[in-house]
Amino acid sequence: MKTFALVTFGCRVNQADSLAIEAGLIARGAAPVPADRADLVVVNTCSVTASADQGARQTIRRIHRDNPGARIVTTGCYATRAPEQLALLPGVAAVLNNADKGNADSGTVPLLEALEKRGLAPSSSAGDGPCGRAIEPGTMGRTAWTLRVQTGCEERCSYCIIPSTRGASRSRTPDDVLAEVRRIEDAGYREVAITGVHLGSYGRDVSPATSLEALLTRLVRETSSMLFRVSSLEPMDCPTGLIDLACAHPTRIAPHFHLPLQHASNAVLARMRRPYTLEQYSALVDDLRARLPHAAIGSDVIVGFPGETDAEFDALASYLERAPLTHLHVFPYSDRPGTVAEGLPDKVHGATVKARAQRIRVISRRLQDRFRASLVGTTRPALAIEDGGVAVTDNYIRVPLPPGHERNDRVVVVL
Repeated sequence: MKTFALVTFGCRVNQADSLAIEAGLIARGAAPVPADRADLVVVNTCSVTASADQGARQTIRRIHRDNPGARIVTTGCYATRAPEQLALLPGVAAVLNNADKGNADSGTVPLLEALEKRGLAPSSSAGDGPCGRAIEPGTMGRTAWTLRVQTGCEERCSYCIIPSTRGASRSRTPDDVLAEVRRIEDAGYREVAITGVHLGSYGRDVSPATSLEALLTRLVRETSSMLFRVSSLEPMDCPTGLIDLACAHPTRIAPHFHLPLQHASNAVLARMRRPYTLEQYSALVDDLRARLPHAAIGSDVIVGFPGETDAEFDALASYLERAPLTHLHVFPYSDRPGTVAEGLPDKVHGATVKARAQRIRVISRRLQDRFRASLVGTTRPALAIEDGGVAVTDNYIRVPLPPGHERNDRVVVVL
């Protein structure tokens, strides 16, 4: 195997896993190419919704149709939840579960060893020299690096299958994370997104116990100029100290938060088994907006959860209209086999779920427009991405750049 391609579905956790896989394959001497020309195609699946499963199946069939000689390897949450379904698809040479992808506590990528044993990947000694080629900004088309510091989840939201596909919470040690950040800083990266399946639980399982706030404090103190972007945090896991840290280090901690709400009805939150109320969530984001007026604050919401009444949906829409949020990820509810929610009564009709999702997406666009309008005339630091013609600000605004910039340039933009 000389060439490979990676296809990634889902969240930043999967993106981080794929970056580690790609870096490992490059170090072994393999070259990344488009999927229609690759000897090996790794499809890193998500299974958070039925549409995610469907998208993975469609992609695998398309890859096989376009490149029948490719050896397709599937991994990720769908491959963990229903490996037999993926094994039957054309062109699939192996199905490897999440445990094969990597261990959060060590940062290793056993998937590469599993592929090597099956003759699907070059050996660790096949690269150009003992370490093969080094990673650099642009790996997997990404200018910033995504680093998974934790995996697994022990929350039991009634709609979520992830605890059964990712297992119990496991954290990398602070020393290991710091060493990884220094490695990617030495490789030229200027921004790192810190991510995890249940990121807010980081450090509870290590000895001595620590926290995400303590980890970020150490990363800021013991690295030179890296900008750290914090990935999705559950509302109950965003302490005041973390906001204090962002306020105290505006050039090191990006003013960008993602705090999943899921619903604005306390009755629906209870059915979802979410451990907070709307009042608690509202107090958190109001305080965050007051202290960091320029911060991006994203959120996730689920529409059409079993039993969701017109009044409960209206409460969600009404809150979102006035909330200090800047963008939304909208998930139309779909049953996940094996979850508590699958057995709940009073399922919402599909056409109603679709209409409700569309209404919330319209609200999301208004929130984005309102946030952008509030920033007009302000100056923000940004990182040039892609071919240097686009930049992303610290508060997550994409802006065009005039000619003359290159990928990974730090720039200052007037919005």
